[in-house]
Amino acid sequence: MIDLYYWPTPNGWKVAIALEELGLPYRVLPVNILRGEQFRPEYQALNPNHRMPALVDHDPPGGGVPLTVFESGAILLYLAEKTGRLMPRDLHARQEATQWLMWQVAGFGPMLGQAHHFRKFADTPIPYAVERYTNEANRLYGVLDRRLADRAYIAGAQFTMADVACFPWATLHADQGQTLEEFPHVRRWLETCAARPAVARGRAVGSDLWHQNGPDEEGKKILFGQRAR
Repeated sequence: MIDLYYWPTPNGWKVAIALEELGLPYRVLPVNILRGEQFRPEYQALNPNHRMPALVDHDPPGGGVPLTVFESGAILLYLAEKTGRLMPRDLHARQEATQWLMWQVAGFGPMLGQAHHFRKFADTPIPYAVERYTNEANRLYGVLDRRLADRAYIAGAQFTMADVACFPWATLHADQGQTLEEFPHVRRWLETCAARPAVARGRAVGSDLWHQNGPDEEGKKILFGQRAR
C-alpha cells in the first residue's frame, strides 16, 4: 500500500495520475496547504521542504522498511522504477523522457505557477510580473507545441512520466493567460491525455477538497507568505 500525502494542485495531480495509470493501491491523506498542515512536525518528517506531495511506500521493491519520497518529479521516477512502466526501456528514449520530465519540474511548472499566481492571486496587480511570467509561459508553451508537432506524446509514441508531469499544469492554461488556438499541437495532446481513463481518474482525486476549503484571505497568507520561520 502507498500513502499519498496530497492536495489537488498540479503537483498533486501528477502523482495521482501516475498511481492510477500504474494501477497501484494507494490511499489519499489530505494535506490542507491552505491551513498550514504542510508545516506540522509529522509532515515535516516526511518532507523537510514543507511542500506537497509526499509518498510513503509500505511495500518498496526488495522489501524492507517503508520508503518515503518527496518532490513530485522524484516520486514519478521512483514509481516508474518500482513498476518498470511509464518510462521507456530503451536508453535513448528513456533519456528523452527524463529530459522532458526535468524540463517540467525546472521550468514549465514553476514559470506557469508564477504566471497563475500574479494573474489570479496577487492582492495588488503588478504589471511587470504579470507580463514577465505570462510571456515566459507563452514561450514554454511554444517549446512544447513544437515538440508535439510530429509525435503523439512528449517522448514519442509512448505515454510517459513526461506527459504525466506536464499535463496537469497545461490544463490550467487559461489561468496562465494562454489560449490553445496559438498552440494546436498542445491542444491535441491535452485532448488525447484527457481521454485516458486513468488520467481522468487521477485528475479528479480530491476534487471536492478545494470546494470544502476554499482559498480565503487567511489561507492565502499561509500559502503565499511563508518564510524560514
